[in-house]
Amino acid sequence: MKRKIETIQNNISIDNEMLLKTYNYQSELTANLDDFQGLFDQAKINEVVLWKVNRYAKFSETTLQKLNNLPVEKFDRELTVELLRLLLNTKGVKLAMASTILRFKNPNLFQILDQRVYRIIYGEQFPKTTKIDDLIVYYFLYLDKLQEVCKEKKIPFELSDRILYELDKKINKGINLIQ
Repeated sequence: MKRKIETIQNNISIDNEMLLKTYNYQSELTANLDDFQGLFDQAKINEVVLWKVNRYAKFSETTLQKLNNLPVEKFDRELTVELLRLLLNTKGVKLAMASTILRFKNPNLFQILDQRVYRIIYGEQFPKTTKIDDLIVYYFLYLDKLQEVCKEKKIPFELSDRILYELDKKINKGINLIQ
């Protein structure tokens, strides 16, 4: 038998202080937004949106420093591994987000590891794993394969995530991404 949904009209006892003490949703960002008194700009709206969709990721100073020190003229594998490890250890950041950050840092060296792009290149879904070292290896293999595909198909590497994303949508229409 289904339980009847309780409503506030059903003489439920409310302890405001206790309920507020147990509220723990994006605590650091919530406090930041609660304390904000300035003018809203797009950056502040973005924080509100990220708060609402529970996608706010707070990066450490070390992570931000490594990201900003990443060379733009050449691929530094050792520094990229360190940075990926820091990114992937950040709450709310998985490989898709980490690769997106790297892509916007330097699209000539990095591209987004997207399910659609992975599928159109490999013909299969991205392997399910949460092991950070495995994810880093997969990302480097993906970048190598993507470089190869771009060269063979004459696709500009820096735009390949977008081009191949759209191609997958077109030719694999109706096929579920997650199986």
